[in-house]
Amino acid sequence: QVQLVESGGGLVQPGGSLRLSCAASGTIFSIYAVAWYRQAPGKQRELVAAITSSASTNYADSVKGRFTISRDNAKNMVYLQMNSLKPGDTAVYYCNAAAQIATIYKKGGYWGHGTQVTVSS
Repeated sequence: QVQLVESGGGLVQPGGSLRLSCAASGTIFSIYAVAWYRQAPGKQRELVAAITSSASTNYADSVKGRFTISRDNAKNMVYLQMNSLKPGDTAVYYCNAAAQIATIYKKGGYWGHGTQVTVSS
């Protein structure tokens, strides 16, 4: 069993930055792929960024060049650095982990409860 807890969300003005954190417990975290998904009101949950156990990364086109996903296996943590935030980035952000990256892309695996990010002036 894997437990994931997100933190770092909040209210930020357009153009601002936030860093989200995902703390994992209950497994050998270093072998897991991890992703950040987001879900805005009335929209489907969408992949924002993913990182494999070997630290290969993948990003949604809408966040490329603005967001960076990283991991610290020694601390069982994954981060999402979000810069140049836009109102369209407003959503609940979820941490997702699975033993295989393919499971991540199918929205399988383990989920946290999410953290709200609101970008507004």
